[in-house]
Amino acid sequence: MYPESLLVSEDFMTNPTALSPAAAPVAAQQPKVLEIHGDRRIDPYYWLRDRSNSEVITYLEAENAYTQAQLRHTEPLQTQLYEEMLGRIQETDLSVPYRHGDYFYYSRTESGKAYGILCRKRGSLETDEEILLDQNQLAEGEAFFSLGDTAVSPNHQYLAYATDTNGSESYTLQIKDLTTDTLFTDTIQEVSEVVWANDNQTLFYVRIDSAHRPFQLWRHQLGADPTTDVLLYEESDEGFYLGIDRSRSNAYILLSADSKITSEVRFLDANQPLADFQLIHPRETGVEYWLDHHPGDGIDPDTNRFYIVTNDEAINFKLMVTPIATPEKIHWQTVLPHRPDVLLADIDVFANHLVRYEREKGLPTIWVQSLPTADQPTLNAHRIAFPEPTYSVYAGTMAEFHSHTLRFTYTSLITPSSVFDYDMTTHERELKKETPVLGGYDRAQYTSEWLMATASDGTAVPISLVYKKGIQRDRTTPLFLTGYGSYGYPYPVTFSSQRLSLLDRGVVCAIAHIRGGGEMGRPWYEDGKFLHKKNTFTDFIACAEYLITEQWTCAQKLVISGGSAGGLLMGAVLNMRPDLFQGAIAAVPFVDVVTTILDPSLPLSVLEWEEWGNPNDPKFYDYMKSYSPYDNVKAQDYPHLLITAGLNDPRVSYWEPAKWTAKLRTLKTDTNRLVLKTNMDAGHSGASGRYGRLQERALDYAFVLDCLGLTPTP
Repeated sequence: MYPESLLVSEDFMTNPTALSPAAAPVAAQQPKVLEIHGDRRIDPYYWLRDRSNSEVITYLEAENAYTQAQLRHTEPLQTQLYEEMLGRIQETDLSVPYRHGDYFYYSRTESGKAYGILCRKRGSLETDEEILLDQNQLAEGEAFFSLGDTAVSPNHQYLAYATDTNGSESYTLQIKDLTTDTLFTDTIQEVSEVVWANDNQTLFYVRIDSAHRPFQLWRHQLGADPTTDVLLYEESDEGFYLGIDRSRSNAYILLSADSKITSEVRFLDANQPLADFQLIHPRETGVEYWLDHHPGDGIDPDTNRFYIVTNDEAINFKLMVTPIATPEKIHWQTVLPHRPDVLLADIDVFANHLVRYEREKGLPTIWVQSLPTADQPTLNAHRIAFPEPTYSVYAGTMAEFHSHTLRFTYTSLITPSSVFDYDMTTHERELKKETPVLGGYDRAQYTSEWLMATASDGTAVPISLVYKKGIQRDRTTPLFLTGYGSYGYPYPVTFSSQRLSLLDRGVVCAIAHIRGGGEMGRPWYEDGKFLHKKNTFTDFIACAEYLITEQWTCAQKLVISGGSAGGLLMGAVLNMRPDLFQGAIAAVPFVDVVTTILDPSLPLSVLEWEEWGNPNDPKFYDYMKSYSPYDNVKAQDYPHLLITAGLNDPRVSYWEPAKWTAKLRTLKTDTNRLVLKTNMDAGHSGASGRYGRLQERALDYAFVLDCLGLTPTP
């Protein structure tokens, strides 16, 4: 198809192992004109999109061989790091069981096996174990395996589960009879989510379209031919995607249609699966809402309610309530009003309590209260306190509605993931399990801090930071800085036993909580998207400059990292301020912003218009082009750079990092290392098994340490 192209030397084409570390692959340039709004862009590497072209695969394999050659000197360090990381993990382990009806459900791992095993016990944890799914058996013979959505039927007899064996996130749904340990013949392709109706015979599932957008809701009868399934709803707006769930009360099935800024919800009585879904409030641009259910006192129908979280005239969201008999927006009543300094992130509704998950001053909080009434909307509300300056806390798995126990997971940069059961009546908490860290980990040897940098416009930007006590803090201190800053997602401040391999070598590790994320509330997100996206990049640069000014490090000792939209961050800041960094890792980076989002045939592109802007509008096109990493590569020095990709990635197509690498290699004026590693068997998340993921992390950390000039031994 491309007879004029010559990717690499003939010697390499016939003998890839002959590649010398000095011989970087050279991608052919085949200029393609891309024109819109009177603007012409020339893309010399557009042809790399065609994976059916054998030369594309040859080029990716050449880059992989070059990466291996360039990093061969780090292989002993990679092995050492892998063994360190593996040595801290309790390979045979057990999750904290959660109660669901008469059963206790949990997962466990076994030494030497890459995947988890789903199990349960009936009545008591002392009874015999029943294995529901052994993912290791399902993964046999597969280079990649991922377990997607799972759902146990209300009577606990059937398990619906979805699997992906190539990383494309196109899952196949199967149903297992747990009493006979046999599979039904029903096999349904391209499924994203599934829930059961209360009759234990009806399944509702969502399917994806060719752009990987969840767009159809189907109803399936257990044992029936899937070709007879009924299509209940199809979302025609390419900017919206569907989700299906059950209320915690198990009374309703909830169908949501969401874009990045707008949502609407339909509900169905879970006891009447053949009835029609009922719309609560039709989509209204810019208005988001989601909900949970409480059945009330069983006497007054007005106490049978939906509790609704919405941003309607409330940028940080507020809590409202409406009778199910009259769910329309006109009947919504405020339970908790909008607070400009507190983000209401989510709720959990129990029989006697309502739990609010919030963010205040950059940190997550949990509030528990008795269920509100019209007379006492915040009766007995109290806050659960957490001890450290920076941390994360997440709701745990809780299947029971009639329970006084709230389960949550607490973690920080120095505290391993810890599962707590919290009695919402007595306010007592019980530590059920702290993830073991083998090898004598002592948290008292480490310190975490919450710092504030000042952005170019005067905004205070938080930084979470951790280091081992006793390090020498000055301009010779090595520092590893990460960031994300998109979609309103707060960067998780979590413990990593793998990170100890950096900390114990004297590396300070930091997280820049930049605008575009959700750390400081919804305005923090709004101020880092659309025509404010560059705040994300300048915030990160400000954090790097602050750490240098405050003598935590210097540019020659600073390595940065980000993945996906965080890879866009890496590409942008490297174009803007390459002098600030010694090295960078860009994992599955979203770097060809304009071309990708202009192409509606690509997975999720149209959905992205409400995050980045629609480049069919000249205003957004010009702005996006001004920061798109691929479009702004120029002839200048760049730091050492490790770029990763997944051949089957449906979120950031492999050609984005491949094209970026090719262009960088042509234009950069330095002799620093530039390598691209493509996982030819995986997608957006890289290797699927836990050992494969450790190997990838060992490679990343070896690259970081090599950039920093640190010796292979602690």
